[in-house]
Formats: sequence, C-alpha cells, structure tokens
Amino acid sequence: MSETTTPALQYRFDGPEDAPVLILGPSLGTTWHMWDRQVPELAKHWRIFRFDLPGHGGAPAYPAGSVAELGERLLATLDGLGVQRFGYAGCAFGAAIGIELALRHPERLASLAVIAASPRFGTADEFRQRGVIVRTNGLDPIARMSPERWFTEGFAATQPAITEWAVQMVRTTDPGCYIAACEALAAFDVRAELTRIGVPTLVLVGSDDQVTGPAEARTLVAGIPDARLAVVPGASHLVPVEQPAAVTDLLVRHFTSAWQPAFDSSTGQMAIPAAPVKQGIAPPPSASPVAEIAPPVAQAEGLGRPDPYDAGIKVRREVLGDAHVDRALASADEFSGDFQDFVTRYAWGEIWDRPGLDRRSRSCVTLTALVAGGHLDELAFHIRAALRNGLTPVEIKEVLLQAAVYCGVPAANSAFKVAQQVIREETTPQE
Repeated sequence: MSETTTPALQYRFDGPEDAPVLILGPSLGTTWHMWDRQVPELAKHWRIFRFDLPGHGGAPAYPAGSVAELGERLLATLDGLGVQRFGYAGCAFGAAIGIELALRHPERLASLAVIAASPRFGTADEFRQRGVIVRTNGLDPIARMSPERWFTEGFAATQPAITEWAVQMVRTTDPGCYIAACEALAAFDVRAELTRIGVPTLVLVGSDDQVTGPAEARTLVAGIPDARLAVVPGASHLVPVEQPAAVTDLLVRHFTSAWQPAFDSSTGQMAIPAAPVKQGIAPPPSASPVAEIAPPVAQAEGLGRPDPYDAGIKVRREVLGDAHVDRALASADEFSGDFQDFVTRYAWGEIWDRPGLDRRSRSCVTLTALVAGGHLDELAFHIRAALRNGLTPVEIKEVLLQAAVYCGVPAANSAFKVAQQVIREETTPQE
C-alpha cells in the first residue's frame, strides 16, 4: 500500500441497499460484533454500516495517531462506497469518532448518538499508563480486567459466555494498534468545542458506568445545543451488550425523530430547525432511562498567538504526565514561579518540541545525561517519561548499560536501582 493512500477500514453492511445509512462505531478493544443484538431491528429502518478499528477483529493493523485520523479514514472508506450522508451511533471510542465528525464534517452527519461518551476520556496519564502496560506485558492484563470495566458485577457473573467473548476480543487485538488508540484518546479533548455541534444528538449512558458515567454524559448534554440524555439502569460501560433491548429502542426513537435535512445545493443553504427544549427520551417499558441536564460548561477562551510556553506545557504534560506537572506548578510560588516558566518555555517548548529527534531518542539522551550528572530524583520521573514515550524496559536497560561504560559503574548502579523500582511500579497492572 502506498504511504500516501489512506488505509480503508474493515466494514460490513446489513439492511436494504436503498435505505438511509446508519453507522455503528465500536468501543476500544471490541469489534463490530458488539452491535449484533441491535442490527436485526435497526436494519428494518436503515442500511447498517459497521466497522472495526485498526488491528481489531482481524482488521489490517495500520495504527492511527488520533481520533481525527480515524474519522478521516472512515470518511475515505465511505467515499469509496459512495456514501455521502449518514446517521452515526458510537460507543466510547466510537463515540469520540462521532463527535469528531460532528465538529469537523457536520455536512456529512444527519443525526448523532453517543454512548458511554465524554468530551475528555479520563486523563491523558491513564491512557498512556495503559499503553505502557500493554507495551511491557502484552494485552492479557488488559483483557482480564475488561469485564469489570465493561459490565456490572451481576451481568458478568450470570453471563460467562459473553464475559469470555469480551476477554477474547481484547486478547486478539493488535497491541500496536491498541497502544495507538490509547494515545489517541489521551489527546482527545473537545470540552471547549461542544457548542459547535449542531446535529441532533442523543447522549446515552449506563447508570452504573464507572468509566464514563452519568456525570460525563451530563457535561455533553449541557454543552451540545440540541442534545437529549438517556440513562439506562442496570448497565455499565458496554451498554449495547448489557442492555440490548433498551439501547435498540432508544436508537430507533432517536434516529426516527431526529434526522437533520441535507444541504440543498440548489439554494446553497441547509434548513436547520431551532434547537428544542431539552428533555429526556421516553423510556422503554423494560428499562427506564432517566433524563437529566447538567449546568452549562464554561467555555474556554480563544487561544492567542502561538507561544513557546503553550507548546511547552502541552509537551511537558504529554511526556511527564498531568499529575507530575500539576504538582510542580502547584508548588511554585513567587520565588520559584519564574523557574517553572523558564523550564516550560525553553526546555519543553524550545527543545523537546523540536522536530529533529523523536521523543524516544530524546528520552535516551536525557536518561544518559541524568545518569552522568547523578540526578536520581530527575531520573525517576524521566524513566516514567521514557516508558510513555515508547521505550520498553529492555531498551531502558540497554541505555543504562551504555551509560555504565561512559559515565561510570557507580553512577549506573544507582540508576539501575531507581529504574528497577519505577519500572516495577509502572508496568504492574492495577487489579
């Protein structure tokens, strides 16, 4: 495949060829089969298009670096099939793709439903930590923990076949593509852009979702002008799998009643109805979603002229982690504040952000310099940074062995003790 060719996504169609297209987007670690229970009913009304994320479900392993890139790959796949306009429903990572499409390509989207969604999924540190675990231990630890993240305890206990199916889905995912998806979610943050989503939106969440729960859903509803909220009782993160009937009913109701008209090429205009008063969707008899509206989210101020500090604080957080940077900035006072500004602006904005070396290489150089200088406190958090930047424990060991030759055995001995402890902490899955 040519490097300039956008890799197509693995997909399948169900339903009548002449019906409007409705896309179902999967969660991280799942395949299009997570929607199997919705398809029979939805395919009576729409032509259902399902796709797999790269490296999932046997799909070609072409990692994507961002949610936006996945959105572009999806559109390129649809363009090749002649699909121009569609409704979209996505779960978790699939929901992030839907939000991205609504923001960047609103003319393509007729209606949107986001499930187990958030304008920012957890923290960047959480997803980069997950990438470190996968890079070191493979996907098995993540697979074993998936049922407790995805399902309520009662469902997992009474549905062992579905639970095992979920574990196997994760185990058979390409590790490189999974890590890239974690990095994409770490960088995803549309909190300041929600008011620009103009498409009718259903925000659906499980009442017991501990990953992206009702609080995150209310933030979406508060920020999106034309959005309604449905909370499904007795469901956790993978709501379509745990409560298939309730989800199917809600999706049918939403996409039947909220399908925005297409752009009129003859007039150059698109009729956009006034946003309705927000209310909940009527609950199906078997599950009673509750509608709630959160207070408006304060909008971020516009960004000014590009500045080394702006780039520096972004890179510093990506490399060292939000928790570390937050502690450093919080401890700054009138005496040390200028130094924190200096480090952010010049070390991170001017040097770490330069294109001449990738971050893996910069981590190698930095570790060697810290060993040479005996800066063990700094070495500890740069070991963590090196893991986030993609170095494996074996590669870090090789850097320290190289440093032993040129910086001295005593210095390397101390460095190995620090690195051993940090690597143990960072690569041990949290049960």
